[in-house]
Amino acid sequence: MLLTLGQETAADSSLMTQIQDRGLVLFETYGLPAISALLILFIGFLAAGWASNIVLGSCNKAKLDLTIGKFLARMAKWCVLLIAGIFVLGKFGIETASFAVILGAAGLAIGLAFSGTLSNFASGIMLLIFRPYKVGDVVSAAGQTGKIDELELFTTTMDTPDNRRIIIPNTAIFGSVIENITHHSTRRVDVVVGVEYSADIDKTREILTAAAKSIDNVLQEPASAIVLTGLGASSVDWVVRVWANTSDYWAVKEALTRAVKMHLDDANIGIPFPQMDIHLDKVGE
Repeated sequence: MLLTLGQETAADSSLMTQIQDRGLVLFETYGLPAISALLILFIGFLAAGWASNIVLGSCNKAKLDLTIGKFLARMAKWCVLLIAGIFVLGKFGIETASFAVILGAAGLAIGLAFSGTLSNFASGIMLLIFRPYKVGDVVSAAGQTGKIDELELFTTTMDTPDNRRIIIPNTAIFGSVIENITHHSTRRVDVVVGVEYSADIDKTREILTAAAKSIDNVLQEPASAIVLTGLGASSVDWVVRVWANTSDYWAVKEALTRAVKMHLDDANIGIPFPQMDIHLDKVGE
């Protein structure tokens, strides 16, 4: 009986030793690489952020355009993360040399699968080279209008006037018409108005000229213009044109519209508007 108990105790001890040895092997084989990989990824993310900030700061010190600075900073971040990823693969016994060969062999397939992504990247490079806009410009492209916040590797980010964030693939922008609204420092403000046919043309020109001269923030050069554009179906059509700094465009447009309306009212010159006359005829009883 005592011998049997001793044999069972020895067997249990041997089993525990085997389990401990097996666990130690598994920890050395998978646990340590996993911990090392997590540590490498953590350091990699910290280093990527650090590299991005260093590149952006260097570009600012070199007085490079903010668009270029943000683009290069993003490139530096992804390069550091790629290097960290290669080190992680090495910790799990994957040879980086063979991994590079595999990547090269799969390059064509990846290129075909991610043709849209690569196209966005290429378009981003072209936008950076030709620079049709920069950070802070108000741009109309790909059916959207807003202020450019950032040109990234694959997308362009803009904020609309009503504070909506729009993210557009670079391919959609590079392949469309790009209107840089704030590229020039000055803009022309046009206000279209029609007056009644009974109004004297010369007097109307004088009134509209006075309206253009009555508002602030209008540039003296180029000079303002009052243009008779045509004879409409129910009105004589005019355009009042003044020039203003781009930053004052909307304020000047509102002020000019108000001035035109008030000056015409003071001169008793009417502005025709569409109306419908209904005639009722009696039908025989």
